[in-house]
Amino acid sequence: MGTDMIKSFRAYREKMNEKLLAQDNKVIRRLFNLDKCFEHKVTTEEIMEIFAVANLIGGTIVIPHTRRALEYWVELKKTGS
Repeated sequence: MGTDMIKSFRAYREKMNEKLLAQDNKVIRRLFNLDKCFEHKVTTEEIMEIFAVANLIGGTIVIPHTRRALEYWVELKKTGS
C-alpha cells in the first residue's frame, strides 16, 4: 500500500481541488490554505487535535473523512513523503 496509496490519494485530491477551486469561492480558497500541515512539520498530536475540532464542528458525518485522513497521515509519516 504505502507509496501507491499516497500517489493515488494525491492524484484524486489534485483533480478534485482543481474543480473546487475553479468555482472561485473565497471561503473554500481560505480553507485550502490548511492543506499543508505535513510540510510544516505538524505533529501527530496536533493533527489529532485538528481532527477533533473538525468532528466537533462537522458532526458525525465527518468521521469517515477523519478515518481516511488518519490513514493518509500515517502513510505520510511512514514514508516521509
